[in-house]
Amino acid sequence: MSTLRGHKLGFMKEIEVASKAGYRHVEIWINSLQDYLKGGGTTADARKHLKDSGIEVEDAIGFAQWIVDDNSIRSKAIDQLKEEMDILAEIGCKRIAAPPMGATKDVTLDLKKAAERYRTILELGDKVSVIPHLELWGFSQNLSRLSELMYVAIESGHPSAKVLMDVYHLYRGGSGLQQVAWVGKPYIEIFHVNDYPATPAQNVITDADRVYPGDGVGPMKELFTILKNPEKPVILSLEVFNPAYYAQDALLVAKTGLAKMKQATKGI
Repeated sequence: MSTLRGHKLGFMKEIEVASKAGYRHVEIWINSLQDYLKGGGTTADARKHLKDSGIEVEDAIGFAQWIVDDNSIRSKAIDQLKEEMDILAEIGCKRIAAPPMGATKDVTLDLKKAAERYRTILELGDKVSVIPHLELWGFSQNLSRLSELMYVAIESGHPSAKVLMDVYHLYRGGSGLQQVAWVGKPYIEIFHVNDYPATPAQNVITDADRVYPGDGVGPMKELFTILKNPEKPVILSLEVFNPAYYAQDALLVAKTGLAKMKQATKGI
């Protein structure tokens, strides 16, 4: 749904467009669902709409500041996450992204403390079977490198720990896509897919510069070969924030994205 984010369709219409385009699984934004609920909708209605549309929600994008040093902010973030996880559980979603929100600049976190905080939200997720996936943000002061991400995940000591990587963020943070081969298969359930052009340069490229997989210069075939897990399929979520796509018809963008994903993974 990130790829349709700029169309401002609203939760129910987003699901309708995804279904018409041929998707059977989606990754939603939690605030899109919350806006629908604030407008009078119910999780029961949302779940029925998903079922009628033939769509399953695999993951949700959230921005709780669970990782920050400020105790007061972090406490509120835990309450926020609990509320979000409860809602997601009610519509059948079992994952939520856990990026380093609130710690992206001006401070370098103690990664051991970050691991302890990640364990806290993993334990929270255990109660409702909605697992937070530790997300890499390549532009961030913290968790921008794959080595940092894996340290926090492993050091959490929790069996449910998972990492959420992204083509753009791996490139932007300087880790590179090939390093994905060093991540144990059990840690990867979902992966954000996009591509990046030759310009702008790696250290200044932004979210808006992302393009469809195969339309950039990233080693996509190599990446998908690395990701392939015969024991358990990895969920690929198209995440592109390109304003040029937002200016196009939403259904066209959704169909194009799916076709590009299929073409990029063909033969893998």
